Amino acid sequence: MNKTTAIYWMVRAGEGGFRFEDFQSQSLVTIGWHEMGDLNALRHRADFQKAAAAAYPNLSTGTLSSYAGQTFRFVREMKVGDNVVTYNPSERIYLLGTVAGDYAHAGTAQGDHPNRRLVQWRGTIARDGLSVAARASLGSISTLFQIPLEVGQELEKLVAQPAGTLASPAVPLDVTTDEVGSQYKDIQNQALEFIKDRVSALDWAEMQELVAGLLRAMGYKTRVSPSGSDRGKDIVASRDGLGFEDPRIVVEVKHHKDAIGSPQIRSFLGGPHERDKGLYVSTGGFTKDARYEAERGRIPIALMDLDDLVKALLEHYEQADSQTQRLVPLRKLYWPA
Repeated sequence: MNKTTAIYWMVRAGEGGFRFEDFQSQSLVTIGWHEMGDLNALRHRADFQKAAAAAYPNLSTGTLSSYAGQTFRFVREMKVGDNVVTYNPSERIYLLGTVAGDYAHAGTAQGDHPNRRLVQWRGTIARDGLSVAARASLGSISTLFQIPLEVGQELEKLVAQPAGTLASPAVPLDVTTDEVGSQYKDIQNQALEFIKDRVSALDWAEMQELVAGLLRAMGYKTRVSPSGSDRGKDIVASRDGLGFEDPRIVVEVKHHKDAIGSPQIRSFLGGPHERDKGLYVSTGGFTKDARYEAERGRIPIALMDLDDLVKALLEHYEQADSQTQRLVPLRKLYWPA
């Protein structure tokens, strides 16, 4: 086999791998989307997109695109001779084989997985024998996706080893721990960017409410200026909610792509009282001159760009009220320490 041109596909065996035994015993892989019918007549990606839209009229464009992409790949891109992998999460083993047949539609009698291809299975690989990078590459939740060549080559080496040689991890525990930590940092960075995308998509009123909610999560009571008000402050935060108890924080929120310059900071500094504290939130960031202006201002002022805002939100998210969490709904992920 020419390793430079080999193609490897992952085809998941259903939720929790419940189809794994059928895949193995019947020498095949299957996918769902039975509502789209027989896919033999569909030729181009656009045809699959139309079929998905007709079968699932209430789904979003992004979901339909994902459905169309995966069915198109299974029917038109996957070829006889390609390599295919599936996974049994309960036993933590991968099954590696070769695609042995063209796409076929098995009919409605086969239930919700009528789309199938024959496979010649070659052997199994224990997940514990894989490198951390390979495990990460194989972790996508998609039903079907292409596996990087180097991961496929790693699977090839392991499937050829005698039975019983993979009882312990293929790499030392300390190396695995370091690599897991590196993967965690990568996922953290990706999550941070996705959350910033979500926050950036809020409109101005929602952004103002998000900043107010963050301050409430930090222990302050807030008063939000009504829409259309232009009095130099969008939010006033204080411990007592009335602004009599120090510190009183005067907040300006600017939600646009342009960076705030020194003139805007000078204008903002002209409004608060001498004992006030200032918070200027700008999702477009700040110029160097603006930061200098803030440093020498007559009252203490903190500048918060989008990155600072999201990091503060993550730090205080669990203390935020339901109104604030609905603006940016987040899901907790547990990771090995």
